[in-house]
Amino acid sequence: MYEAHTTVVGTVITQPVRRDLSNGEQMLTFRMASNARRFDPKTGDWTDNGTLYLTVACWRRLVTGVERSLHRGDPVIAYGQLRTHEYRGKDGTERRDLEMRAVAIGPDLARCHASVVRRSEGMRSLPHAAVRNISDLRDAALPGADDAATGYASTEPVAVASTTVADAVPARPPDVVSSTTGAEQVDA
Repeated sequence: MYEAHTTVVGTVITQPVRRDLSNGEQMLTFRMASNARRFDPKTGDWTDNGTLYLTVACWRRLVTGVERSLHRGDPVIAYGQLRTHEYRGKDGTERRDLEMRAVAIGPDLARCHASVVRRSEGMRSLPHAAVRNISDLRDAALPGADDAATGYASTEPVAVASTTVADAVPARPPDVVSSTTGAEQVDA
């Protein structure tokens, strides 16, 4: 079987959804869009040249990391195997979607900032904890006991935000957030 692996750079356009399957496995899916932009030398402007819409399916260890890290509107880079998913719509017509079975997913650091929190080796199979996605540090909460149990240990408040075209909130100057190593700039 020929497998087409590719990397797609784009934006998450739906909130990732985790499903528990009857065989005990977990999967997570989300949709992403990738816009092709071209520079037109005649006008001197950048123009949109089509959009690729893609369903991304995550399995096994990737489920936890994606669920805790990515949200609608986040800039993302996805690598995996491309497939076409054929199905019959509610109206009875045959349809096809492009789907990626992801091998690796991460934030597009050209369009955002990210902090890496590594999982501890022995804690990978424990249940998921609540995700904190906030745009203002004043609303941040210190991690609870459930965070330590999942292997995502952090000792300071966490603020997660991104500014992309998909966000409804206008961009504002970066906030300065204190940490144990000094002042850090957070793009919010």
